[in-house]
Amino acid sequence: MTVSADILPGNVKVTRQDWLDTAKALLVSEGIESVKILTLAGSMGVSRSSFYWYFKDREELLQALLDDWLSTNTGAIVSAAGSPAETITGGVCNVFKSFIDPRRFDVRLDFAIRDWARRAPEVRRVLDTSDSQRIAALGGMFARFGYGDEESLIRARVLYYMQIGYNDADLQETMAERARLIPHYLLTFTGREGRADEIEEMRRFTLALEGET
Repeated sequence: MTVSADILPGNVKVTRQDWLDTAKALLVSEGIESVKILTLAGSMGVSRSSFYWYFKDREELLQALLDDWLSTNTGAIVSAAGSPAETITGGVCNVFKSFIDPRRFDVRLDFAIRDWARRAPEVRRVLDTSDSQRIAALGGMFARFGYGDEESLIRARVLYYMQIGYNDADLQETMAERARLIPHYLLTFTGREGRADEIEEMRRFTLALEGET
């Protein structure tokens, strides 16, 4: 049973979110094998017994990690693909924003989940479902702008897997360089020229992430 912090007796030093955030940080930095109750308690300087106010066991914590990833990373892509846009190139810009903005999409967490999935078939199934949801949302975006069913699916796959592969390649490309290439990416992914106002707005968004003006 999960008990909220405001009704716990005594001096409660950490919340359920603290446990989840610490577990997420450890998953990203050291892998799933390091996400252990005693290790988390030690890193926060609390007794491991406080863990059980919020989670039944380690498995419940691991499920919470997966749920958090689904609601943030997968949610960001699905939401972006469904966001209002006047053109398909504007829609793809929305998707670009979700991928490059660390406040929406945590690249390191995504890779940590993928690494975990290589070792756990049940997590692999969750990952496969997530990838399918992301691609379906992107395919739906293309379909809204008049692409046929198969073309929508293929363009969605190309856009999605290119972005995942781009992150995995860790090209160390500056935001300025990425911003310069926006028109070419839009043409490649959609077969259509992006509007000047869309490109400029996307350029400004991209450069702002690196603190440029």
